Amino acid sequence: MDNRTAGSAASPRRRSLEPALQHIRAHLGEPLRLEALAALCGLSLWRFATVFREHVGISPYRYVNALRIQHAQTLLSQGVPAARAANEVGFYDQSHLNRRFKRQCGMTPREFQQRAGVPC
Repeated sequence: MDNRTAGSAASPRRRSLEPALQHIRAHLGEPLRLEALAALCGLSLWRFATVFREHVGISPYRYVNALRIQHAQTLLSQGVPAARAANEVGFYDQSHLNRRFKRQCGMTPREFQQRAGVPC
């Protein structure tokens, strides 16, 4: 008799994403290629993207950007200059951080620091 059930079929998929999620968190400041993340999970590129979206709720690209912005917010609130924060969280340059930050937060990193009362 087969021991698999409909409920347990989702668990291996969820666990199969854990290597990619851990890798993303550990290497957030580095370039993260979708192919490499998929390989960590033993999935094809397209299957990885589909499973990721199903279980996390957003695409891997948006997930990485959201984590980078969250980390940038932490650094900015500690008074770290935007150019350095951009480099540390994995954006190409300060301009890239500014565009992504404004799109996600509705304000620039400088405006964020000013609202947080951080001297720029």
